[in-house]
Amino acid sequence: MLKLDMFDIITFGSATCDIFLKLEKPEIESGKVCFPLGDKVEVGDWAMHSGGGGTNTACTFALQGLKAAYYGQVGDDYFGQMVMSDLEKRGVSLKMVKKTSKKPTAISVVLSPFIADRVVLVAPGACHFLKSEEIAWPKIKDSRWFYLAPFYEKSAGLFLNLVDFAKKNNIKIAANPSRSQIEQDKEELKKILSGVDVLLLNLQEAALLADLPESNERSLGEKIKALGCGLVAITRGDRGALVFDGRDFYEAGVFKIDVEERTGAGDAFGSGFVAGLLQKNDIEYAIRLATANSASCLTQVGAKNGLLKKGDLDDWPALDVRKNL
Repeated sequence: MLKLDMFDIITFGSATCDIFLKLEKPEIESGKVCFPLGDKVEVGDWAMHSGGGGTNTACTFALQGLKAAYYGQVGDDYFGQMVMSDLEKRGVSLKMVKKTSKKPTAISVVLSPFIADRVVLVAPGACHFLKSEEIAWPKIKDSRWFYLAPFYEKSAGLFLNLVDFAKKNNIKIAANPSRSQIEQDKEELKKILSGVDVLLLNLQEAALLADLPESNERSLGEKIKALGCGLVAITRGDRGALVFDGRDFYEAGVFKIDVEERTGAGDAFGSGFVAGLLQKNDIEYAIRLATANSASCLTQVGAKNGLLKKGDLDDWPALDVRKNL
């Protein structure tokens, strides 16, 4: 039974306004999108939704029936209010959300669709400048879990302090460090991974952290696990996911769906995986929920709009999760 102010999980990371612009006839040369100087570039449909890894993951947990809060910062502006309203609508507690007049809410402009990817223009904002001294530490010590979504800019300094605080207060922790965090603080990051219960990475991030080629997937899992973390989950794009618990490898493919937009798919997988562990403490179930949550996210524009609610997984087909093959 949870205490009145106790959360199943508190998420940390970005809170943004995502503006999606559909380019009708993008000029692509050598993998780069080109815009002629001085021209007006026509776009098709556009949409605006809340985004950011911290809030995206919080919404998965709340929609899965868990008591979830987002701890972060938004600007005291229209976009900040939009983010907060979206969180509240999906059942996320706003008790830990700070509003500031010092920085505007962060904005991302997503240019899509292209043949297989998109371009994201990021304008840093309030969420990226939250500091350790601004955290109300006593208010978060009773949470069962922390989820650390990717950090950017000044807020990256929170990572070490949050992991250390979680260890001292017997709080389980799931972490999905950004590529920039790994590039800038790889050796420091390696030192604190023993405090992480679930480490979530994509294949490129795993290779960077382990200093191994992407092709050596199982070696990546083994080397990263040897740093002392609990479960290692590595996403491999359209080839699905690989999870290593120190003894067994679990592999699964993906659900075949029509992709509408890719923003938020990684957050949906990571939070779906951790939600599955909280619900059943079963790795195979967690992989299935994560994969379905990510696939469902891909079917809609906006990182939160396709997220699964509790019970929705029953409508998805079986997923072949292979163990030690």
